[in-house]
Amino acid sequence: MLRIKITTCNCFIFICLMALQLFLPAQTPAGTNKKASYFNTLQKRLIEDGFNKNKINALYAKPGVYFDAKGVSLFFSHSEGKLNYDQFISKRSIKKAKKYLKKHRTVFENMERTYCVDKEIIAAIILVETRLGTYLGERSILNTLSTMASLKDQHVKNMLWRKISGSSPFTREKFDKKAEKKSTWAYSELKDFLKYANRENIDPLSVYGSYAGAMGIAQFMPSNILALAKDGNNDGCIDLFNHADAIASIASYLQHHGWRAGIDDKKAYKILLRYNYSKYYANIILKIAKFLRG
Repeated sequence: MLRIKITTCNCFIFICLMALQLFLPAQTPAGTNKKASYFNTLQKRLIEDGFNKNKINALYAKPGVYFDAKGVSLFFSHSEGKLNYDQFISKRSIKKAKKYLKKHRTVFENMERTYCVDKEIIAAIILVETRLGTYLGERSILNTLSTMASLKDQHVKNMLWRKISGSSPFTREKFDKKAEKKSTWAYSELKDFLKYANRENIDPLSVYGSYAGAMGIAQFMPSNILALAKDGNNDGCIDLFNHADAIASIASYLQHHGWRAGIDDKKAYKILLRYNYSKYYANIILKIAKFLRG
């Protein structure tokens, strides 16, 4: 047995340290109190809406869960004018997309027959959304949607405004209006994301995507996954990070919104706006598809 010799000096030091502890606050893991203040109300809402209390509390207690102010601030600074979709009509990009079509030819042809959606349109969407599945986003979907949903709380909204007011082009009034609208939207998407993760037995913290909460090769929002995503490789699960499932899901989405065989560009343009409400985006998808047919 290890014996420790206790001297008078040691005793004095020990007593002083014990006394000092009385005046120090209890230590907690870094960021725990802040995280609780950000997501406490959100957790209560989820539980009230039927999610398992123990699972929700355990999920939000994980170290990987945090308030993603940096990611969500992009909602208040993102501008379509900064985008460069024209890069995807370069010879190099079109060549890569043609190789992608060839590599997944069987799946594309099956989905084209099943949903009557042009394979070139699907490939064009995947090219623009994720560079043919090579860039899927780096932000935690759980943290992104939870952070945006938590803006329903005034103190959380105030905190975010203090962080971004110096760099955002928004006025406080415009910021509040958008934050209110986006928090309602994000809460609905968060619930669908948690339902999807539970259905497919996925750890919510393991899923990454865009700053807007879109995920997978097709960049689907959770609500669209639940409603329209498909199992393209017939393995019994829907995995939007799988090429066959992504191709099938895009075809399903476009058909649902009115895509038909032989559709003209005017109608196709309107349907593509449902996928991404951007005129620039819709036009570039149609242009890429034409290059892929050539």
